[in-house]
Amino acid sequence: MHIETELEKSFGDFGALIGAWGAEKATEPALADSLTQLTWREVAQLTARIAAQLQRDDLQPGQAVAILGTSNIQYALVYLAAIRAGGCAAPLTTSAAPAQLAAMLKDSGAMHLFVDAAKLADLEGVALGDVKIIMIGNAVGDHPALTDWMAQEGAAFAAVTPAATDPFNIIYSSGTTGTPKGIIHSHGMRWHQMAGGFKSIYNRDTRSLVSTPLYSNTTLAVFLPTICHGGFARIMEKFDALAYLGHAQTDKTTHTMLVPVQYQRLLAHADFGNYDLSSFIVKFCTSAPFTAELKADVLKRWPGGLVEIYGMTEGGVVCMLQAHHHPHKLHTVGQPVTGHELIVLDEDDNRLPAGSKGVLTGRSPTMMSGYKNQPEKTREMEWRDADGSVWLKTGDIGIVDEDGFVSIVGRAKDMIISGGFNIYPKDLEELLEQQPEVAEAAVVGMPSEAWGETPVGFVRLRNESSSPEAVLERVNKQLGKTQRISVLYPINEMPRSHIGKLLKTDLRVLAAAKLNGR
Repeated sequence: MHIETELEKSFGDFGALIGAWGAEKATEPALADSLTQLTWREVAQLTARIAAQLQRDDLQPGQAVAILGTSNIQYALVYLAAIRAGGCAAPLTTSAAPAQLAAMLKDSGAMHLFVDAAKLADLEGVALGDVKIIMIGNAVGDHPALTDWMAQEGAAFAAVTPAATDPFNIIYSSGTTGTPKGIIHSHGMRWHQMAGGFKSIYNRDTRSLVSTPLYSNTTLAVFLPTICHGGFARIMEKFDALAYLGHAQTDKTTHTMLVPVQYQRLLAHADFGNYDLSSFIVKFCTSAPFTAELKADVLKRWPGGLVEIYGMTEGGVVCMLQAHHHPHKLHTVGQPVTGHELIVLDEDDNRLPAGSKGVLTGRSPTMMSGYKNQPEKTREMEWRDADGSVWLKTGDIGIVDEDGFVSIVGRAKDMIISGGFNIYPKDLEELLEQQPEVAEAAVVGMPSEAWGETPVGFVRLRNESSSPEAVLERVNKQLGKTQRISVLYPINEMPRSHIGKLLKTDLRVLAAAKLNGR
């Protein structure tokens, strides 16, 4: 295989690339974590041994291989081996409750669960069904260690050439209630993301630093293209600002993906300026709102380009802001990337004219195949045009400016309807964060007998002695009567997911408890 030629194709075999890079870059580093570093030859050999054993266990084409635990080299090897074996990688969300994890496992159809000791302990007493458990790390009881379970050294597996529509992975959403939905990505979708479209961003010399969990599509957006192009990826088991800076300097990191809260912590670290970060070519950000002020600070203090990616794990439209090229557009999430189309819909799914504020809806070559076993949920996401073409609704309310740059106003489900008027929480949050006492703000809608819904705010104050009542009085004087915040609560820390998403569901629960005097 001539790898560069393969990467130019509109579709190719990701699994075969792992073997090809194993031969091409045999002694060069491919993966590292806190304990181990592997060459490309070792990655090719170990994933082949895991793939061979999966096939011996009668893994069916497209069948899920479930993975649960802290990110490390063994986790990554199982993910890659599942695809080489003709299966489908199913990384499970570590933050989910045990009952949710059992439901995900059943939903995925996996016959294997690769799990670390900590998560296995969490699952004690939970019925997991007829599934073979293999340990990431040391053996536990009757459950063998991955290194003992895999096929013998030199074992061969039957290469499986995928079709573009075959499942590549299932990513479970970060839902906070019920069972998260399984988002199926096809080989065709992933190839489009990893190969040709990224040939100007990634190459065989890429050195990525991975510090978010491998179950997250946020992480895979950098990890998979790095592997596809024969680069090197260091996997951090857990994000730590000082450790991150040390790795970046020592490894001469060129690429990374971080969420906004990680950028905040890194830039706020007293030793940030003492590390050599000059090797960075590009830094990505996604998954949560990225303020213009924070983007400007990154551009000022951190070498290399800064790219914000806006999109959903489900796919549809992806927007990209190359902040280093468009410093006057830092308040936006950029423009739709080439081949992606974006329209705006009203609340009744009618298409709105250019410049209108509405639900961002898009289509592209990077759209999910659907939600696993949930066709009705898939249909809820879809909008069909007059030609019957499928577009996916993001659920975000936004507006496109005259230059084609997109600004996010808020989430459609977060919009507050008070007295028949639409209130966008982001408008109130931005005003709150303009107050000198406020470090961070969030606003949610709560039931109101008088108005239907009313805005309730939470603020993380810069100083405990600051008065939220004074902030509320000042802000409400600047708001129209229908927008005013009914109550403002101080909070020590905003509830966030593992990848930095603000959990407004948790805030609504907290607001309900406070409003009910609990």
